[in-house]
Amino acid sequence: MKRRELLIGVLGVALASATADAVRAADSSTSGAYAELPGVKLWFTDTGGAGVPIVLLHANTGTSDAWANQVESFSLAGYRVIAFDRRGWGKSIADPSTGPQPGSIAGDLDALADHLKLDRFHLVGVAGGGFAALDFAAWHPERVRSLVIGASTGQVTDKEIADFIARIEVPDLRKQPAVYREIGPSYRGANPDGTRRWIEIEEYARQPGAPAQPLRTPNTLAKIETISAPALVMAADADLLAPPALMRIWASHLRNHEWVLMPDSGHAIAWEQPNTFNKKVLEFVKRY
Repeated sequence: MKRRELLIGVLGVALASATADAVRAADSSTSGAYAELPGVKLWFTDTGGAGVPIVLLHANTGTSDAWANQVESFSLAGYRVIAFDRRGWGKSIADPSTGPQPGSIAGDLDALADHLKLDRFHLVGVAGGGFAALDFAAWHPERVRSLVIGASTGQVTDKEIADFIARIEVPDLRKQPAVYREIGPSYRGANPDGTRRWIEIEEYARQPGAPAQPLRTPNTLAKIETISAPALVMAADADLLAPPALMRIWASHLRNHEWVLMPDSGHAIAWEQPNTFNKKVLEFVKRY
């Protein structure tokens, strides 16, 4: 019995240590810099190095800070990892004197890629970042080595998608704090520290009064059919906003895609299950 109790105690310490490490990683801020681009001083982080670049596009409720776990994991795997705060989010500063407003996320990404002299890169977008990732991949296929979209409606405008969203809409859900819409109940219950950190990032993510950047062109099923990059589509089975059945509709229009279902995860798929998310992404991108 004493040996069993000792083993349980050791396992408990190890689990607590792993949880603390994950929270510290999510709480850390990567140092970054500003890129002077048309219409914006864009805040970005870049791990540097000679590895193949992976560019990360954050959700509407996040900033580049939300990618802390991915930046660490992907850079340790040998990739050059780049994330940026979208115009009107985080530390990025819109500058009407240098370019039109509000621009588009895809346009800012293209300008940043030129600024950093990137050739081809892997593109990862979750939730609202997935809208822009699809927009960019359809616009600049020559720059995208592979495409990863997680927990996203794709902001697809076709009636089939709009009708699906209308059928699943929970009355007044949008009036609730974002944490209830986006963080799954299992994570909220089991990870109070991680939930608090997510709330901190979300509360200061979008600058007051900042307009949302439109897509360059509306995302449609016909537009998605033109995307040539190999794609990994990752759905979360406890997602209230982009459930798997909805994502399968637009994903089926991609020319070449693989499908992953993340169990027991809400809309904040990369935040809630970073180890599984990172493993699946790295297994995919290493083939391209």
